[in-house]
Amino acid sequence: MSNNKFINTPEERFTNLPGYDFDPKYKRVGGSMRMHYIDNESEGPCIVMLHGEPSWSYLYRKMIKVFQASGWRTIAPDLIGFGKSEKLTDRNNYTYALHEEWLDEWFQQVNLEKTYLFVQDWGGLLGLRLAVKHKVKINGLIIANTFLPAGHASANAAFEQWRDFSQNVPEFPVGKIINMATQTDLSKEVIKAYDAPFPDESFKEGARQFPVLVPFDYDDPECVRNREVWKELMQCEIPTLTLFSDSDPIMAGLEKVFQEKIPGCKDQPHEIIKGAGHFLQEDKGEEIAEKIIEWDKRLG
Repeated sequence: MSNNKFINTPEERFTNLPGYDFDPKYKRVGGSMRMHYIDNESEGPCIVMLHGEPSWSYLYRKMIKVFQASGWRTIAPDLIGFGKSEKLTDRNNYTYALHEEWLDEWFQQVNLEKTYLFVQDWGGLLGLRLAVKHKVKINGLIIANTFLPAGHASANAAFEQWRDFSQNVPEFPVGKIINMATQTDLSKEVIKAYDAPFPDESFKEGARQFPVLVPFDYDDPECVRNREVWKELMQCEIPTLTLFSDSDPIMAGLEKVFQEKIPGCKDQPHEIIKGAGHFLQEDKGEEIAEKIIEWDKRLG
């Protein structure tokens, strides 16, 4: 890394956030960076939930409450650059490969036997790689509003607009971005909670960088890597459920790709979640958690 300086969001930024009262836990990744996560360490079924851009584990608070009420172990990390995790100040130090490395390092430090893995947005671009590498630890895979680009298609217009906006807007309005990508009109307090990790622009280098890291060129090393991951996914018998939403212009229709290509998708109760935008966990978190609990019972 050219400059591995990192900064911490002051803890007082996270006090009294609506619906978010979970005890913080940390693991060290990348040598010395602290990566934050939630883990209630219950003995019940386990689920790891991976967030994307520009959200953080706050996105999963509604699902976590429902899972915990049913006795589940709920784990939700903050990617480096997000939430309560440390944030590198040089955006060139955020790469797709390094995000994978950090997440993988964290995953191996958390004591997991058999877990469900819920992936959305960049949680999918990273988590699907994690799933094939650690398939012996994965009981089931839930894929929501995400994709795994392998160089076979160019960016759609909605994604291009988002990428351009993210690079050119003078101040990156994290909470407002979340609000724009939900069907629910979020309260000022919730918008402020999404803004909490980012006191000023210097904390947003990771959030700024993510949109330009999505690979589309066939020869991009990350697309080459993803084609290898797809080869494994196309042999993957792990039960796989798609839960996409009805109002996400970027990801609409991509659930069909997963359903057609992943053997574990066969005969599963896939659904399009109605009344939900890109951040379906915010719009319909409780409903989604209940569906997963029912799915777990069905799988036995």
